[in-house]
Amino acid sequence: MCASPVTIASRRIREAAVAGTFYPARRNELQSMVRGLLDDALGGSVGERPRRGTDAPKALIAPHAGYLYSGPIAASAFAHLEPLRDRVRRVVLLGPSHFVPFRGIAISGAAAFATPIGAIEIDREAEARLESSLSCVQSMPAAHGREHCLEVELPFLQQTLGEFCIVPLVVGEASSADVAGALDLLWGGEDTLIVVSSDLSHYLDYRAAQRLDAATSRSIEGLDGEIGPDQACGATAIRGLLAVAARRGLTASTIDLRNSGDTAGPRDAVVGYGAWALTPPSADLA
Repeated sequence: MCASPVTIASRRIREAAVAGTFYPARRNELQSMVRGLLDDALGGSVGERPRRGTDAPKALIAPHAGYLYSGPIAASAFAHLEPLRDRVRRVVLLGPSHFVPFRGIAISGAAAFATPIGAIEIDREAEARLESSLSCVQSMPAAHGREHCLEVELPFLQQTLGEFCIVPLVVGEASSADVAGALDLLWGGEDTLIVVSSDLSHYLDYRAAQRLDAATSRSIEGLDGEIGPDQACGATAIRGLLAVAARRGLTASTIDLRNSGDTAGPRDAVVGYGAWALTPPSADLA
């Protein structure tokens, strides 16, 4: 499924773009911060602890802002992966393009993505299968170069899963059917996890953001594919995931729902963050 270390060494590594801004650039500091966020998510007191959805998710939806703002919410999602450390071997990551406009879905063309914790192999065989099977998929390193939405999820995955490979996909101007097609090709079994990276509402006042984000959360729990870009920057990827989840009988549970006014910012113009777990019919709810 994954390339060998020798193969990685001979090919391009996509270096971290937002280390030192969105999260710490020093390995030990980053590991300590992520571990603390995960521990807080698992050990919060009643009334403060995010609601635990399941111990065996097939897919997660998590935010992608700087850790100061969205880290606690992201941690509440990734904490559910702790029991899957020896099970998940591949993570399919999808998120929106913030810097490069393009049509379709972009693979990176790299052999690995690096964070201060280390390099993570890319499943190039899976990327080749996508590119040969779906006309919407193209190799576009520029779409990945400055993009933060996938990168910020990686340290959480490294802390919880240990060894795994990734299929990083940046979603441009695409349809939910395009995303669903890619997910169907890569769905796999218990060894494959899907992560969709998305923030929610942007720059509303605190109460307005709470109302809109709560509506978005209800839509996700209902596997409703009508979520718009005003509700989530990763709306296209979310809609594609929900379409596949509904067809495959998954259940979506809200783990956490807050905004930057709850974590580290003023309340006059906030960004919304949410965390969801999608589980197959056979999963046991906690």
